[in-house]
Amino acid sequence: MKRLPQVLLVDDNPADVELAREALAGGRHHSCISDVADGEQAMAFLQRAGPYANAVRPDLVILDLNLPKKDGRAVLEGAKSDKNLHTIPIVVFSTSRSMLDIARSYELGANCYVSKPGNLDEYFVTLRSIEEFWFGSASLPREEE
Repeated sequence: MKRLPQVLLVDDNPADVELAREALAGGRHHSCISDVADGEQAMAFLQRAGPYANAVRPDLVILDLNLPKKDGRAVLEGAKSDKNLHTIPIVVFSTSRSMLDIARSYELGANCYVSKPGNLDEYFVTLRSIEEFWFGSASLPREEE
């Protein structure tokens, strides 16, 4: 049986987390979604440390930039410089439309940068488009099952 795609959603806004869960739940790929609310938790999850020792390695990370404890830029830099994590695609999904944030995210290794739409319908379409691209079109590395 084919394993469902695993998504790690890193966002400190509970409303955005719920919207993202709802959007992805209605998607074609039926992704399994884990979420964490700050950058320290994100790195612990990715490194399977502490309470995340049994976490499933995500196939995709959807990362907000402005996070407590450790911001998204630090998470991006940490994940992309770790030989065990650098192949996991990371999509920055942020309200920022700043060219500095966009350029810096790509410099740090982001696989994609998407600005969060302000409109609810567009928010759902955008998240489903991200899911469809990464799980419908792209070929991703996966751990041996």
